[in-house]
Amino acid sequence: MAEALETEIEIFLSEYGELRDDLGRKRVIRNGHLPEREIQTGIGPVLVKVPRIRDHQPDGTDSIKFTSALLPPYLRKTESMEELIPWLYLKGVSTGDFSEALAALVGKDAKGLSSSTVSRLKTIWEDEYEKWQKRDLSNKRYVYIWADGIYCNVRMEDRQCLLVIIGATKDGEKE
Repeated sequence: MAEALETEIEIFLSEYGELRDDLGRKRVIRNGHLPEREIQTGIGPVLVKVPRIRDHQPDGTDSIKFTSALLPPYLRKTESMEELIPWLYLKGVSTGDFSEALAALVGKDAKGLSSSTVSRLKTIWEDEYEKWQKRDLSNKRYVYIWADGIYCNVRMEDRQCLLVIIGATKDGEKE
């Protein structure tokens, strides 16, 4: 991860390497790292330091900012972890047993994955589902509809298949 972040910052800096400030210095330079943070991954917690830059733009307007595409701000869990939590819930793991189940899967240092976190996520999912169920489709006109089954990546005894239906509007927009 550290090497990938270093490569990403080098590519970013090379894009702005020709820019100079009023004194003729490079306008965009490296400026250390953001504070180290822990990311929960499928192999356990990983400590990362994201590089940062400094823009010597004198008035601060149109300043150049660096945001890692590999490690977005505030990311604390990888996508694989985000996918695992709902699957454990759907498989019937009770809210109180999540910490134990996740500790067995990713190690006992799995912070931020407590039963209260799962309860909060469950509330968010239920709200999203309610909104999705109540959305108005009366003005929608689809010229083509695809239906397919997608098998999920989570390694469980009985692989779950999700039904996916995609509609294409006359403008070619897929929903």
